[in-house]
Amino acid sequence: MDAIVNKVAESGIMTIDLANYLPDMSSVVAFDIKPFLFREMILKEKDFRESMKSHDWEQYAGKYIAIHCSVDAIVPVWAYMLIASYMQPIAQSLYFGTASELYNKLVSDNISNIDTEEYVDKRVVLKGCGDKEVPATAYVSATEKLRPVVKSLMYGETCSTVPIYKQPIKK
Repeated sequence: MDAIVNKVAESGIMTIDLANYLPDMSSVVAFDIKPFLFREMILKEKDFRESMKSHDWEQYAGKYIAIHCSVDAIVPVWAYMLIASYMQPIAQSLYFGTASELYNKLVSDNISNIDTEEYVDKRVVLKGCGDKEVPATAYVSATEKLRPVVKSLMYGETCSTVPIYKQPIKK
């Protein structure tokens, strides 16, 4: 009787689960200027400065903060700067934009820190299914990071992959 051979295990394919590079969503917090505006549309400097002065900033300790305005209001740049000046000593980091945009930036930052040394001239699969939803941003960032070093890059599962890139044969 012939022995059962696991061809997938013997293929030398390395799998990367990009879910491992996702930040904790609870650490990403949106700071919307809207509630601090008069009638949620006009920034009155004196009132705005007073509300910033009395705001509880400690709730943002250690968090990644996305500063934005969810209404179509004219917000002067100094207002964002004032918020940043209160947040800076408390928050982990600040970002101008929505929480979703910040989340995608953090994903890309995490992937940019991958040490590619172990993937040089290897066949690599970016895992396509899992328990956590991985944004397209992660796959684009990982492709940008890995393509220059891998022998081939695929998407999906080791037993069923979609080819993305194959290093040209060197002559």
